[in-house]
Amino acid sequence: MNYLNMNDEKLLPTVVELNTLLADYHIYYQNLRNFHWNILGENFFELHEKFEELYTDARVKIDEIAERILTLRYHPMSNLKDYLKASSIEEVSSKKTDKEMVQTILMNHSILLKQMADVVDKAEKSNDEGTIDLIGAYIRELEKSSWMLDAFTKETTSQLNETVLEA
Repeated sequence: MNYLNMNDEKLLPTVVELNTLLADYHIYYQNLRNFHWNILGENFFELHEKFEELYTDARVKIDEIAERILTLRYHPMSNLKDYLKASSIEEVSSKKTDKEMVQTILMNHSILLKQMADVVDKAEKSNDEGTIDLIGAYIRELEKSSWMLDAFTKETTSQLNETVLEA
């Protein structure tokens, strides 16, 4: 019995995109661990803690993504060599400045957000509301984290867009 009341064949494209997201999150997670261990400089305390917060969150999402794939009655990708092959995120060197680390994380976020949009697109086509709900929350959270990290990279004299549209 299919307890989800969804067509397995229609779910396959969603599962493929979820597995790619799982791979992306694994490499992103390892990049964060790398930065957490190797951060130096005046922003050490702030970024060491922030990187730990981010990789702890990524670890939870890795488990949730894998469990969503299992819920959809497929096997999640689970080998490092497969993650490295499937991911659009690349492993990075620890020999970066604090601002370069944050810029790298922002690039990783951009890749994750694009992949999440691909997951949602496929999930919409198969009426997979559970996946849409899960990934929608991830998008909101990652956009907020990206905004905060981007603010860290700015000069204190920087300004936000002040254009206001009138109705």
